[in-house]
Amino acid sequence: MNAKSTFDDDVATTATLLGREPHNFPIPAPIAEHGDAKVISIFNQKGGVGKTTSTINLGAALAELGRRVLLVDFDPQGGLSLGLGVNAHALPLENTVYYALMTPDANIDEIVLKSSVAGLDFLPANRDLGTAETTLGAEIGGQQYLKRALGRLRSEYDVILIDCQPTMGQLTINALVASDEVIVPLQCEYFALHGFIELKGNIDKVRSFLNPELKLIGILATMYDRKTLHNREVLTAILEKYPEDVFETIIAKTIRFAETTVAGEPITAYASSSGGAQSYRRLARELIARGGAR
Repeated sequence: MNAKSTFDDDVATTATLLGREPHNFPIPAPIAEHGDAKVISIFNQKGGVGKTTSTINLGAALAELGRRVLLVDFDPQGGLSLGLGVNAHALPLENTVYYALMTPDANIDEIVLKSSVAGLDFLPANRDLGTAETTLGAEIGGQQYLKRALGRLRSEYDVILIDCQPTMGQLTINALVASDEVIVPLQCEYFALHGFIELKGNIDKVRSFLNPELKLIGILATMYDRKTLHNREVLTAILEKYPEDVFETIIAKTIRFAETTVAGEPITAYASSSGGAQSYRRLARELIARGGAR
């Protein structure tokens, strides 16, 4: 089965489970004036669900549509930076998101790096970011630090995607406070579905106490394998429980994603015609159609 037919089967499967025909999300119109960015956190409290992969590849797909996109590596492991070809652990402190976070007068424009994709920039992170957990919790207004730092960049971009660490600590709270929306990558496994209940409760608490404008823009089913009965059953359960919250686009499991990390570039560049690249391009169009991005 070729990449296109596999991709089409996944789209048809999701739409069928939702009881409707697949949408044909159109290519959005170009943006005449850039800026006033939507800020979106990509977050799940469970690791290994395709969070960093989704941040990179959704960002690249949005950039292909003419959007100016900034990715924020907000995980001390620096996985997003590595996935874009930069070993942030070798960078000086002044060249990472930690410096921008903790230094009010930092020139954040000097910290932003260009990726290999036109229109796609990123803020790198390394292990220094991990020390912010204690500091942010002790500071008055510490939950607003990332929002303050990104405030100086919103006028330069159309979309800002934050790759959160897989824990509900001070860094993640900062990301959610700075965000307009949240995308939750959810692996098609039973325990991931069960954990979403706690995750959604935490998002609701941030909305109630810290960021009343925050909304869940969508659950993204990831690492889907149509040949596995368990995956199909979990996807069905997700759609039955949260029919309005799930993206119609799903991300199937493929070795290509691991290869892109080694290559240090998005799948849209590394394997442009692959099913994975097509899925993230469709997700970008769906996100814009949902109003989750400009």
